[in-house]
Amino acid sequence: MTYDPNNIFARILRGEIPCKKVYEDSHVLAFHDVNPQAPTHVLVIPKGAYVSFDDFSAKASADEITAFVRAAGQIARDLGAAEPGYRILANTGLNGGQEVPHFHLHLFAGRRLGRMIAAD
Repeated sequence: MTYDPNNIFARILRGEIPCKKVYEDSHVLAFHDVNPQAPTHVLVIPKGAYVSFDDFSAKASADEITAFVRAAGQIARDLGAAEPGYRILANTGLNGGQEVPHFHLHLFAGRRLGRMIAAD
């Protein structure tokens, strides 16, 4: 999968498409998913042009990686999800179900999610 600079997350980052923002810093943007799969469903994206977790982990700077991980934890705390719990999911590649070629985490919370998300 190659990076498409016109993917929906790139367009959100450029301000071309609005989002319901929950967090932003110099490296990270987080916003509510428009098609939530749980009562709380937030997408956490790096501001850099990374296709997948693999791409991000190989090419992002230490500052970007640190900011991303810290932001995900802060968002969970800010949303009141740290206790009783939440799920983080990153789909990578075709077999992993990735639809948008921009690395992102899904943060799900607000109800018991069970052991795994149901497969199609």
